[in-house]
Amino acid sequence: MRKFIVDAKVFEVLPHYCLGVVAAKGVDNKAMNARIEAMLDEQVEKFAQENQGANVRELPNVKAYRDAFTALGMNPNKFMCSIEALTKRVQKGAKLPHINSVVDLGNALSVKYQFSMGAHDLRKLDADIEVRFSTAEDHFLPMGEAEPETMPEGELVYVSGHTVKTRRWIWRQSDDGKITEDTCDVFFPIDGFEDVNREQVLQARDELAKILQEEFHCEVKTGYINKDENSFECE
Repeated sequence: MRKFIVDAKVFEVLPHYCLGVVAAKGVDNKAMNARIEAMLDEQVEKFAQENQGANVRELPNVKAYRDAFTALGMNPNKFMCSIEALTKRVQKGAKLPHINSVVDLGNALSVKYQFSMGAHDLRKLDADIEVRFSTAEDHFLPMGEAEPETMPEGELVYVSGHTVKTRRWIWRQSDDGKITEDTCDVFFPIDGFEDVNREQVLQARDELAKILQEEFHCEVKTGYINKDENSFECE
């Protein structure tokens, strides 16, 4: 039974940190889904039109991530959170590629809500999946690389056992964390902050769960993480 756990020490630095979480079991990700493809294209076009000339880093949800990066001792200009990088691409008129249905759905809702929304293959986990500060025993496999790199201590990461799935919290995903056409059991964390966007986090979580059930007819479980309830059973 895999669990998702946020270490209590994380809340000492980010006391308002919260997550909406969704676990989906029995997803058929082999075929492209026309509704999800259209949804991604629609959200990309809508964001680009509504944010022409806007400073993406000042969007409320993006700013909240940037402030959190600063609190964690990470320069948000040097290590841009995933949703800031994604929305900047979209703002410049880039069309996001259709990769597979699970990835496309995550990207569509990420752009819609301006949230960093992760997706982790539950069958690729070494142990429970955690958000915690890294140790010297941890390692990370960069995208497209064959050899893992050692980790510095004290960096906030998504990690399973000692395998880091995402470096610098929501900055860069590992190669072994990719969602592929063979992925069938998925865990989705939606990172947010109770003093900024709690209701949006819950709305995004519930919309994600609804679409997963409608389009994949899979088993779906949802939850909510904060400093008072820091774990969730994924399976």
